[in-house]
Parts: sequence; C-alpha cells; structure tokens
Amino acid sequence: MGKLKEILSHPGEILPLYHMYKVAKAAEKLPSDPDRAFCFDILNNVSRSFSIVIQQLPQPLKDAICIFYLVLRGLDTVEDDMAYPKDKKVPDLLSFHKKIYDRNFNLNCGYNHYKRLMKNFQRVVNVFLSLDPAFQNVIADITKRMGEGMAEFLEKDVISVADYDLYCHYVAGLVGIGLSQLFAMSNLESDSFGKNEGLSNHMGLFLQKTNIIRDYLEDILEEPAPRMFWPRDVWSRYASTLDEFKAPSHRVGAVRCLNHLILDALRHLPHCVEYMQSLRNTQVFRFCAIPQIMAMGTLSICYNNGKVFEGVVKMRRGLTATVFESCSNMGDLLHWFLLFLTQLQETAETSTASNDPTLSLLQSTVRGHIDLCREALAKYENAHQPPKAVTLAGLVQDTVFSVAAAIYVYAAWNLGAGTAMGGGRVNSASSINNDGKDDGGLLSSSSYHENSFHFLRSVAAKTFPTVTPIFDLETPPKVVALAAELNGGDLQQAALHRILALVLFVFVLSRFALRSRR
Repeated sequence: MGKLKEILSHPGEILPLYHMYKVAKAAEKLPSDPDRAFCFDILNNVSRSFSIVIQQLPQPLKDAICIFYLVLRGLDTVEDDMAYPKDKKVPDLLSFHKKIYDRNFNLNCGYNHYKRLMKNFQRVVNVFLSLDPAFQNVIADITKRMGEGMAEFLEKDVISVADYDLYCHYVAGLVGIGLSQLFAMSNLESDSFGKNEGLSNHMGLFLQKTNIIRDYLEDILEEPAPRMFWPRDVWSRYASTLDEFKAPSHRVGAVRCLNHLILDALRHLPHCVEYMQSLRNTQVFRFCAIPQIMAMGTLSICYNNGKVFEGVVKMRRGLTATVFESCSNMGDLLHWFLLFLTQLQETAETSTASNDPTLSLLQSTVRGHIDLCREALAKYENAHQPPKAVTLAGLVQDTVFSVAAAIYVYAAWNLGAGTAMGGGRVNSASSINNDGKDDGGLLSSSSYHENSFHFLRSVAAKTFPTVTPIFDLETPPKVVALAAELNGGDLQQAALHRILALVLFVFVLSRFALRSRR
C-alpha cells in the first residue's frame, strides 16, 4: 500500500516506471549460449540496476563489462565473506587474477546469489576467455591491483581520510580506471581516454563513498563480524566507538559525522563533471551518468538524515526510473546535479543545526558546485543551440505561412462584408445564396460578418496584440474575389472553410506567441 501511495503521489513517474519495467523484462531475455546466459542471469540477480544499464551497451563492450563486473564481484565476495579463513583469503585475493584463466576454477564462499556465482565461476571464466585479448588484459590487470589492495586492508583499518581514499581507490577507483580503458579499447572513446586515471579514479570514489555512507547500518550489523570503512579520524570526533551511532541517544553525533562524510564525498563531484564532459558516445555516457546522478541524489537525501542509522535510505523507485528515462546528454546530467545540489543546499539552510561543525564549509562547497554546474550547463546549451541560419529560415517560413493563413481567414469568414467595415470590400447584404435559397443570413448577413470580424479581432488583441492592425487594412481585390468564391457555395462547404480558417488562425497566433518568447 505504501508503494502504491508513493506512485500515485507522483503521477509523472508512472510512465517512466512502466518503461523501466519493460527494460528490466528485456534484460531477463538471456543469450542462447549457456555460459553467457548464466553470466547475464546471475548479473540480474546480484545487481538488477547495473544489469539494466549494461544491456544498453553495444557489443562487444556489453559482454566485456558484464564479465569485468562479475570477476570483480567474485573477488569482492572472497573479501566480504567474514567466515572465509584469513590464512586462505589473502593468498586467494592475491592470485585471483591468475585463476580467471583456469576453466575449472570455482570457490565455495559467499551467500545467496553470490554463492551460486562462486560455485559456477568456471562459466564466467569461459566467457572471459572468449573476449578479445585486449579486454582480457584490462580485466586481469585491474583484478590483480584490486586483489593486492584488498589484501592490504585485511591487515589494517581505515584510520585517516587518506586511508579512506586509498581503500576506495582499490575497490572502486580501479573499476573506473578499468572501465575507461575498456571504453577506449572498444573504439567508442579515444585511445587517450583510457590513460586519464585521475578522473576515472574520482568517478569510482564518488560512487563508493556514497555506498559506504548509505550502508552504515547494514555494514555494522553484518555477521559474523562487521566490516566498517568510515575513517576513524572522522567518526572519533563524534563518538567513542563507531557502533554508538546505532543508538538514538547518539543521534546528534551520528548525524554530524554523516554530514562530515557527505562533505568529503562532494569534493569528487567537479572531477566527475570534467570526466563526463569528455565522453562522446551516447551509450557510454548513459552508462556512466546514471550511477553518478543516483549517487548525487542519494547524498542529497542522506544529508542530515538520522534515518541512515535506522534503516535503508534511498531514492524512491519512480524518481530512479525518471533518471533512467531522461539522461542522454551533458545537459540532462547537469540538470539532475543542480536539482539534487539545490535540495541539499535547502536542507543545509533550513534543517541543519547552526552549530554543526561542517555546516559552513558544506554550504560554501555546495554553492561552488552549483555555480560550476550552472556555468557548465550554460556553455553546453549555448554550444547546442540551433544555428542562426536555421532560426532565420524558420522565421521566414512562419511569415510566409502567416500571410497565406491571413488571406484564407479573411476570405473564408468574408470579414469585409457590410458597409460598416469600409469601402472596397465584399458587400453581401443579401441573404440569398447561389441556389436562390434563403440561408438565414449565415453566409452573408452584414451584421453576422461584423460580429465575426469583431470576435476574431478581439481574440487577436488578447492573444498577440501586434497582429490586430492587419484587421484594419483594406482588402485587396484578389482577396475579395477569393472571399466571393469561398462564401458563394453551399452552407456545409462554407462552414468547413470557416472552421479550417479558425483553426489556422489560432495556430498562427500560437506560433507568433512562441517566437516572441524566445
């Protein structure tokens, strides 16, 4: 009932939800090859949202990124399994990049779908070995570097912010680096794109820090032992132990620590904007942009939100679907960033305690990010405006069309009828039509046409004042002749002409009104 109420309270999100549902269903259609079918099926189970985004990529990049994700998910499963013997875990992390070349490789570890992944890992290996060697080399290299980093942090805690950055580099920054290399290898992005590890690293850190912040409660409650990555140098300012934040009595300190970490995560956003501006392929852009928007949206709703320490805080499904539907270019991305930054700014100004130690710095940081995004958006929109020649051509076209439409309106409605309108116009005082029958004055009554004239003139005056002077012009002889022809037929024909003319009249006014607002 709660979900239905949420949907009905945001009716504009119903259609995006339906479209996302169709895309999710399409993602469930598996390849005919059994090993590839297993890979995409398990991907649907371990990460539905990532699976949906991956499906939109072209081949062979789609298969390469699917396998890249599953290989790293396998490595992560080894690291995350707290029941995995430590004396075995470190060697397995360090050698994992070699095992992915062994067609018989599998492990018994993990939980639920991850356990199924590890038990059937030889299927992932089979597809990995079918990839282009260039893709294989990238995947193996990133797996090696990540395994070494994970092994390093099994032996030490995250103490400083530098440690925090390093851990996030190992588990997510390297993913961004590997993806950039795969984009370049696929020729969808330039060769140089894969060499900018700095920006790629920031992309990964922004996503990973968002997940670490949001997942506090899930991680602290993990059995048999929690794995926490909030840096001690930060949380120790607000509590004696990290698990104190679970208690409602420590909510003030918990929220201040939360806000501190969100401020830290936001320092990566300008680098993410720079990275996204360098992308050229639309499908790759969407693949990268959607998670970035989701991260910014998540930070926005987590900021100063004590519910992070009580349960799962995430963007509503309809808003997520809307992001998926409307993110095709840099302009869309910047609009979403601005929306969520503005929401965060409002929360900071209206709901955050004035003595929050990071409030002032956060406000200045968010203002700077908003200015950055607005400037980038203005440049993007200016660069993507239609050429002036096209705009001028459209104006000329509208003018020609308007003149023709005005003649038709004059003629069809016989606006010059009656001496009250002035000389030189059609004078049809008689109410007898061409068949000699009385038409009741519908077609030619002077008073009727005067009323029609004044009605249209009043509509024009209210809708677009600059058009009204044309009603006071003398009717040209050719228009007089056309009016006589259009109004000289039977009732139905004349009525049809008048309806069409009225529709045309409204359309022309709307076109001019639209032009005047630009």
